[in-house]
Amino acid sequence: MNISKIASTLEGSEIIKIAGEINELKRQGHQIANLTIGDFDSNIFPIPEKLTENIMDAYRSNQTNYPPAEGVASLRESISTFVKEKFGLEYSAKQIQVSGGSRPLIYGLFMSLIDPGDRVVYPTPSWNNNHYCRFTGATDVPVQTSAENNFMPTAADIKPHLKGATLLALCSPLNPTGTMFAKKDLEEICDLVIEENKSRPASEKPLYIMYDQIYSQLTFGGQVHYDPVSLRPELKDRVVYIDGISKCLAATGVRVGWAFGPEHVISKMKTIIGHVGAWSPKPEQVATGQFLAQKADWDEFLVSYKAKVQKSLDALYNGFMQLKSDGFAVQAIQPMGAIYLTIQIDYLGKTTPAGDVLKTSSDLVFYLINEAGAGLVPFSAFSADPGMNWFRASVGGCSLEDIQAMLPRIRVALSKLK
Repeated sequence: MNISKIASTLEGSEIIKIAGEINELKRQGHQIANLTIGDFDSNIFPIPEKLTENIMDAYRSNQTNYPPAEGVASLRESISTFVKEKFGLEYSAKQIQVSGGSRPLIYGLFMSLIDPGDRVVYPTPSWNNNHYCRFTGATDVPVQTSAENNFMPTAADIKPHLKGATLLALCSPLNPTGTMFAKKDLEEICDLVIEENKSRPASEKPLYIMYDQIYSQLTFGGQVHYDPVSLRPELKDRVVYIDGISKCLAATGVRVGWAFGPEHVISKMKTIIGHVGAWSPKPEQVATGQFLAQKADWDEFLVSYKAKVQKSLDALYNGFMQLKSDGFAVQAIQPMGAIYLTIQIDYLGKTTPAGDVLKTSSDLVFYLINEAGAGLVPFSAFSADPGMNWFRASVGGCSLEDIQAMLPRIRVALSKLK
């Protein structure tokens, strides 16, 4: 049966495959610490009570018809105020697009800017940029980053690839690493984009930045979140931000995301998102607009929620650093932001007790699932090489007790490898 060329090139999610294995083992009664999916166990990390009340009130008030394609006006006005207060950025409601989470926004941005063959530059590891390139027929240009710079791209990494590119896709705090841009690194990358655009004739498409900051409210240990337009205001017409409540309020299922940027791009995203019906449900939009204005409730929730996330990240980080201290071939990068810890488990090429050689990072993942009840995601799921021995651990779906109970099992499982 014939299908489209795009459909034939799309690959299933490696994360979903790993999660399927975990769910089957759980069904069989195994104890598994699921550190795979970038989501939350809502019994461990519930959304704010006030947001729940707002949503219920919106349904009771019959706010259940189609929302405007660009998003409910009261929500966009609240986002405009929020962006000004949190980041010092001036964007009117006309420069804001709402959708059902951040994915339709990224799709809408790609569809608005990219023609088949256009070059899209993005660092690896990073989340899903390769799939959006395939949707649009873009020529994707993955740029390898290094552990030495916390897997964040530098200007030196990116500079050779910008000539003729249409989009530079960046994210901070970064999924999958939980690491963040240093101010100097982001400034230097912004300067490259400014320089590249100045070199282009008016007949050539400019170079845009997609800046995914969906985790910007989740920073730890005194880390500071930086963004392009705050650092270089002259980039305002060339940057589209991706944001929302999915991660900062543990509200992945509430489906309220927003983009803000130049009106000539946002207006095209509105048309695309409207045609595919990818808007956020109206009651959730109304409720979120109210909650953004309830500053005391927002701040109170964020303080307690971040402390809980950080406690889990710290327990995982300290556990792996103890393994390293005890002679195991592991490493971890100290948590900076988001809900992720970056872990190195340098056991590729080792042999399991069953006699199987761990040839790829995926082999090691499935060994740890079955032998240690620990689910991790290899960086190969984020466009990195299958031979990389680095992994993402997401703490949103696990309790602190699950993490603490898992660490001794990992110790035993690694000890069995020869």
